[in-house]
Amino acid sequence: MAMLEIKDIEVYYGMIQAIKGISFEVNEGEVIALIGANGAGKTTILHTITGLLSPKKGSVLFEGKDITRIPAHKIVSLGMAHVPEGRRVFAELTVYENLKMGAYTRKDKGKIEQTLKMVYERFPRLKERKNQLAGTLSGGEQQMLAMGRALMSLPKIIVMDEPSMGLSPILVNQIFEIIEEVSKSGTTVLLVEQNAKKALSIADRAYVLETGRIVLEGDAKELMNDDAIKKAYLGE
Repeated sequence: MAMLEIKDIEVYYGMIQAIKGISFEVNEGEVIALIGANGAGKTTILHTITGLLSPKKGSVLFEGKDITRIPAHKIVSLGMAHVPEGRRVFAELTVYENLKMGAYTRKDKGKIEQTLKMVYERFPRLKERKNQLAGTLSGGEQQMLAMGRALMSLPKIIVMDEPSMGLSPILVNQIFEIIEEVSKSGTTVLLVEQNAKKALSIADRAYVLETGRIVLEGDAKELMNDDAIKKAYLGE
């Protein structure tokens, strides 16, 4: 059984249909990439999966449970964390306070400090800046904080929306290394990313979106060598 199943979802903004009957699945332990041009519907899909939007038709199943109408905060407590586009850190709170917010749904309060230690080991920069206001961090540091905050909930699956956006090439490489580490430590990853080459380089499988539809799917390495993909998304 797939960890996450998206079945025939249709999503509308008013009269405009953004998602046109999409189905795909994410198996435990996989890194899955959703790639496509701006406006293809990638963020809309993530918002539907994580409970921020409701589909007009179709369903979202997480570990066999229908979560289509479950509110976002309850989905977090089931084991799904969302790293949103644009990072969305709490600018007026410190790094430490932001990280603690990531654990607010947890019942095992005694083990939160243990998770915090793990996050600091993965992101040493956050430990150095733990008392600094999140709004004063650089873009790369805010991205690390958004990822660290998501990991504080000890998710089974982490859903990431454009983690490399606006970052320098060096920081992009760092962020993708961290995503690989997160995957190797046992967390399933669903990744939406404009940088198709980077996304495909770390993914197991990928789905290509165009105007609200999946037009191609398959092994990520094979898609990297597909001439149409190279031309459309890899700049080759």
